[in-house]
Amino acid sequence: MQISSLFGPDKVVFSFEVFPPKKNSPIDTIYTTLDYLKDLQPDFISVTYGAGGNAADTSTCDIASTILNKYGIVPLAHLTCVNYTSREIDQILDILKEKGIKNILALRGDRNPNLPPKKEFSYAGELITYIKKRGDFYISAACYPEGHVDSENLDQDIMYLKQKVDAGAEHLISQLFFDNSYFYNFLEKARKAGIHVPVQAGIMPVINKSQIERMVTLCGASLPPKFVKMMQRFEHSPEAIREAGIAYAVDQIVDLVSHGVDGIHLYTMNNPYVAGRISESIRGIIKA
Repeated sequence: MQISSLFGPDKVVFSFEVFPPKKNSPIDTIYTTLDYLKDLQPDFISVTYGAGGNAADTSTCDIASTILNKYGIVPLAHLTCVNYTSREIDQILDILKEKGIKNILALRGDRNPNLPPKKEFSYAGELITYIKKRGDFYISAACYPEGHVDSENLDQDIMYLKQKVDAGAEHLISQLFFDNSYFYNFLEKARKAGIHVPVQAGIMPVINKSQIERMVTLCGASLPPKFVKMMQRFEHSPEAIREAGIAYAVDQIVDLVSHGVDGIHLYTMNNPYVAGRISESIRGIIKA
């Protein structure tokens, strides 16, 4: 199924993101997570890609295949390009096609500091153009409510986003954010720029202090005063900060749905408990 076809005027698409276990973790841990997530009935589940540099690593493809063929849920396989040659990209695309996976989230990805850089792909838009020439896949792309960290400003970033959509991206998933006003401002600018594909809001429930520090360093998301006060108040109580993080994410989602968002993409961090708590809290809101 084409992910962009899931969207409609009377539907809020709800989806999850998972990631392959780290090399020192058993692969079975992700399947334990998926066994739980499937019962929450998401519209699709995305699977992230590793740091790159090893096209022989098929974990993303294998997990996406399980999501499709064992659980009957539409998978969205992430694919990065900055660390790969076109030949390596072809190898990955062939594996995805063989496993029946049609939806790809095309990303630039981060360079692997332990490997020499590849020079065929520098931007996600180039990967989208390359994949579309195959004609075998439906393409999603990432967007950044506060602008990508490498862009000079939001207007420039939206210009690049328009190029990705023009190249063939049919659906967008946003980077995490903690202040919904940034998402609304971004969406208004994107629509004015002629970007009319469905846009899902990416929501990450923060359940510990180190997690938020890491995420802010990586993506530059702003922290509103309300969020900062929450973290400061509960940072020394793991249970309290988990509950506060879940409540904050639910509050964001309620506000987004009230404003007519196309969909919610929940960054689960492979934590089925948190995903379950949030899903149950918003089930009636999403259906309404």
